Amino acid sequence: MSVPSQPGRRKSPFGEPPPGYVPGLGRGAAGFTTRSDIGNMATSAAGAGDSDDEGAGGTAAAAAPVGSRAAEARAAKLAAASAGQSQKRVSFDTAGATTTTSTFNPAASAATATTNVGVEGQFDDSMTNENNEDDEADMIWQAIDDRMNAKRNKRSRPHQGAEPPTARAKIGAQFRDLKAELATVSEEGWLQIPDVGDHSIKYKRRQQRKRGQDGGDTFTPLTDNLLESRSKQNLEQTKEGAAKMATDGGATTTTNIRGLGAARGTVLGMSLDKMSDSVSGQTVVDPQGYLTSMGNATSTTANGGMTADVGDINKARLLLKSVRDTNPKHGPGWIASARVEEAANKMNKARKLIQEGCEVCPDQEDVWLEAARLHPPAVAKSILATAVRRIPNSVKLFLKATDLEELIESKRAVLRKAIEANPTSITLWKHAVELEDEDDAKVLLSVAVERVPTAVELWLALARLETYDNARRVLNQARRALPSDRSIWIAAAKLEESQHHDDLVDKIMDRAFKSLSKFSETDGIIIARSQWLTEAEQAEAAGAPLTSAAIVKHAIGQDVDEQDRLRTWADDANGALMRGSISTARAILAHAIQTFPTKRSLWMQAVELEKNNGTAETLDDILKAASERLPRVELFWLLRAKERWLAKDVDVARDILTRAFAANPDSEQVWLAAAKLEWETGEIERARVLLLRARERAPSARVYMKSALLEREEGNTKAALDLIDQGVKEYPDFAKLYMMGGQICSDDLPIKNHTNLDKARRWYQRGLTKCPNNAILWILAGRLEERAHTYTAKENTNPTTATTTVTAKVGVTKARSLLELARLKNPKNEQLWLEAVRLESRSNNPKLAETLMARALQDCPNSGLLLAETIYTAPRVEKKSKSTLAIKRCPESPLVICAVASFFASERKTDKARKWLERAVVLDPDQGDSWARYYLFELKFGKKEQQDSIRDRCIKAEPKHGELWQSICKDIKNKRIGVDKALDLTVQLLKKEDHQRNNNHKANNNGNTHNGARE
Repeated sequence: MSVPSQPGRRKSPFGEPPPGYVPGLGRGAAGFTTRSDIGNMATSAAGAGDSDDEGAGGTAAAAAPVGSRAAEARAAKLAAASAGQSQKRVSFDTAGATTTTSTFNPAASAATATTNVGVEGQFDDSMTNENNEDDEADMIWQAIDDRMNAKRNKRSRPHQGAEPPTARAKIGAQFRDLKAELATVSEEGWLQIPDVGDHSIKYKRRQQRKRGQDGGDTFTPLTDNLLESRSKQNLEQTKEGAAKMATDGGATTTTNIRGLGAARGTVLGMSLDKMSDSVSGQTVVDPQGYLTSMGNATSTTANGGMTADVGDINKARLLLKSVRDTNPKHGPGWIASARVEEAANKMNKARKLIQEGCEVCPDQEDVWLEAARLHPPAVAKSILATAVRRIPNSVKLFLKATDLEELIESKRAVLRKAIEANPTSITLWKHAVELEDEDDAKVLLSVAVERVPTAVELWLALARLETYDNARRVLNQARRALPSDRSIWIAAAKLEESQHHDDLVDKIMDRAFKSLSKFSETDGIIIARSQWLTEAEQAEAAGAPLTSAAIVKHAIGQDVDEQDRLRTWADDANGALMRGSISTARAILAHAIQTFPTKRSLWMQAVELEKNNGTAETLDDILKAASERLPRVELFWLLRAKERWLAKDVDVARDILTRAFAANPDSEQVWLAAAKLEWETGEIERARVLLLRARERAPSARVYMKSALLEREEGNTKAALDLIDQGVKEYPDFAKLYMMGGQICSDDLPIKNHTNLDKARRWYQRGLTKCPNNAILWILAGRLEERAHTYTAKENTNPTTATTTVTAKVGVTKARSLLELARLKNPKNEQLWLEAVRLESRSNNPKLAETLMARALQDCPNSGLLLAETIYTAPRVEKKSKSTLAIKRCPESPLVICAVASFFASERKTDKARKWLERAVVLDPDQGDSWARYYLFELKFGKKEQQDSIRDRCIKAEPKHGELWQSICKDIKNKRIGVDKALDLTVQLLKKEDHQRNNNHKANNNGNTHNGARE
């Protein structure tokens, strides 16, 4: 029911209700009538009286309350019936649309509506009305659907007229004609198709860029025609290229495969570079590279400026605006604001801000400089012109204006104005002088030193440009103007040295120290000793070594306690040498030797300096002085004699050794050096005589050993054994004599039979009895037993293969027993453990070798020798873990470092391998095996220059130790070979060992495979 508005009733806050509104009907409640809805009694009575004339209709209308929905429905039905209206047409007058008619007839329910009175009649009539309204709504929506279908049918089939569609057309059918036209679009036209201007897609891309995702480009898919034409074009080009290659006889598709292989190698190299520099695999991140990559990940401005996020820029703007508002006279705030806008690529706004800053802060030169930087050169010139009028004393503004000028004359004009405004500015004078030629520079410097007499740089520059006489006059004037400045005195000394007035250099520096010492007492100007040494090094760098030596002479003793002089001066010399100041270090050592002439350490330091950085003449001079000052020290005599012998001056070397005999008649080293000199030069008889005299005057175990070695090299084995026997009687604890005796009997004698084998055994047995703690003796004895099967019996010179095999096994057993006994007497000996492991490896017992190596590492866990062997002998898959363990236990062992370098070389990590090998030879340059492995590596992977460099360094280092190196150098066949030849032979031996190890690994792998197949 509707709720009419009545006078005096309070209005609803939602306005007047719509017609037919029934409260509560939407939530399912039944309608109700209040007195306010009915009105007063008079109205109701009048309404009841008026309805008598309408008969049954009036009775039905009176039965229902006035204003109720049922009453209104019955009134509408009666009105329609009385008017004779039986149908209601709903039409849509549109062009080309079908009109649909729907009939609404309430007469069928008129009787029921008039006969039922009261509440039942009201409900029945209301339900009938609602059904009719639903029917009417359905007919209306049906008409709308029919109209829309007609429109779609007309678009899809325009030639068939307005035929009613049976089904809704597909969307793809609507663009069929446009798709057909795409076949005529060319590739250029296709590329000119713009992207879709969808703002939502742009928003999504911006969000993706903020989140770090790849927004990417929008690609329009090509048509089938374009794809087919492109494939045909590529096919034709491929055929033409193949035909051309076949005609020219060039490379085939193998080139492309090689390119793919190179690309793959590049990718693997990048992956390896990201790995750790250590063996353990710990990832090492380069902080600078990481920050750089992170910076590149963000978006940069168009002009290559700083990167910033939009939110950060807005925050910076607000913050800097607050700074400008709070303190507008603060110049850095304006500069920062302009740079923020520059970072945001808003140059116009940045220029406006900095111009405003120039107006607010006209006395701050940094603001003007920033304004000049942000503007083009033409505008910047005018800005700087205004700036120098505001701040005429600013040197930076004038220099910036000078830089903006392109012509030399314009630069000179700007600097002249700048000097007029700032006549005491040394910087402006320097820039002005740099723009002039030599003659004009002299005139300008003459004026400059008058205007700025305290500028030392200007005085020295003028002295350098003048002639010798004028320069002396200028320096004297400068000394009077600046009597406490040491630079003028040093410049005067350099001037005299350049004119080869060497005697005046020391006098000038002597006067300088005396004069400056007076000022240090009166004015408190103290020049530290370290400052003087720095001046000496700078003088040497400027090409004045005499001036440097004079400074050192007068300053080296300052502020040094008497008891600390030796240590302090030695440290000063080492420091200067490390910085490359050779002359300064030489002067320091010369002064130290003059003060302490009997200190052997200072002389040795000077000898090393000349040996590494001097000439042959300077080295001979220092050795001569050392041998004369310390005649009882044989080392200086021997070094000097060796240097003269290497220089092919044998007679001088003999004369030096003769004087050494006179000073040291009982010196073993001098006798042996003299014998070696004759020995190396081929004077064998003279060497025998010298060794005989040495055995008489200065007998020692080494003298007997060298005597026996001489006879052994000459092939006199009987004389060598007699000398060894004499030496053993005199020196029974010298193990090398027993070793030499056993080696002569086992290797040097022409016939290898059991007699000589027994002699060698007796020599080793005697040695082990007297020297049970010598591991080399045990090892040589074990190796002799291991190859005892190669010695033939007297009655059987051609043993059978079976007998040889059994004897070989027996020899291995005896060698194993000897080594076990040696380890019992010498526990924790790494050499004995290594020999036992190698014995099992040579005997083809890999499992037992692994067991022994594990026991050896338990007994000697920090042995670099054993750990290096584990790396060499480990399978490829285990080398990395073995290397990690070795580096953790022995990080400073050159043997371990060299083994790890070999592992890197096998993995083709050449850069790392080269670094590790360099570290190995630096840690122990006396290790010949390390040099040989380094040289072998460069032969495989290095260039000719690198190979020659390693070879020269090895020859200069003269290594003496190393297992393989000593086996080459001490072989009788290689007597008197040089370091270069020993290096080549050791490299060949290393190649054989590496090849043998690879074969052993393959054999072990094959054996494991066969064993697994049997199981």
